[in-house]
Amino acid sequence: MKRALITGGSGFVGRHLARRLTASGVELHAVVRARSDTTALPPEARLHGYGGAPAELADIVDAARPDVTFHLASHFRAEHEPQDLEPLIASNVAFGTYLADALCRHPPARLVNCGTAWQHFGDRDYDPVCLYAATKQAFEAVLEYYVAARGLRVTTLKLFDSYGPDDPRGKLVGALMQAAASGRPLELSPGEQRIDLVHVDDLVRAFEIAAGRLADDEPRSEAFALSSGRTVTLRELVSLVEAVSGRPVGANWGARPYRAREVMVPWSRGRPLPGWQPEIGLEDGLRTLWNAEHV
Repeated sequence: MKRALITGGSGFVGRHLARRLTASGVELHAVVRARSDTTALPPEARLHGYGGAPAELADIVDAARPDVTFHLASHFRAEHEPQDLEPLIASNVAFGTYLADALCRHPPARLVNCGTAWQHFGDRDYDPVCLYAATKQAFEAVLEYYVAARGLRVTTLKLFDSYGPDDPRGKLVGALMQAAASGRPLELSPGEQRIDLVHVDDLVRAFEIAAGRLADDEPRSEAFALSSGRTVTLRELVSLVEAVSGRPVGANWGARPYRAREVMVPWSRGRPLPGWQPEIGLEDGLRTLWNAEHV
């Protein structure tokens, strides 16, 4: 892989992947919107502005000529409101379709796509936890056309919960550590749901391995689950944060209700990515993160 194109490079996983690729000598091109935080991208990345038109993406792909494209851009809402409908569909279905079409017009058409374990509520083959997960599944269905009819090669990686340094999302691990650092109480659910956490460095390795699987010229469509292989309850996670920080987390248990479709037990039947397994254990990852950001 000499040249790569990335969408969602300013996001949490995207920025770590972008840094890893440029550090490895890959010529990286990034699709960015006006609102994108380009400071999160490595200075070596070549930025391509995108305003929403399909023809713009075709021009970007033509200019970048990527050996592989990493599609991480998405719009996330765990529970949507009417005003979320347009951005969910535009970002998670339409934009990806424009990208797949552009890739097939400027081969080689190799795509590493990002899905979610939330497409599998209740450990079923398909049952979306929320509309966000349904749009991810809809885009996978669109990709099947491009594989069958246009020669696209695609590997979809389905992510569970992630954590690590430089996380702008305000997600659970960061909130727990901030509560430990500040001493301020944190309102939580009853805490019995199980969580599957993977460190971002392990996720980045998985994306690189997935890209290597697309090096041949055979059309393909495959999907893998990036599970840590270990789940913990929210209550157990709070105990782990307290152990690595040496400080109490003022958890106000039950102050927040479970969501209507709370994932109590994560999807367990996904196919593992060949050649990949997590290397960073949860306790070690949490301890390193605490020491880096709060010591």
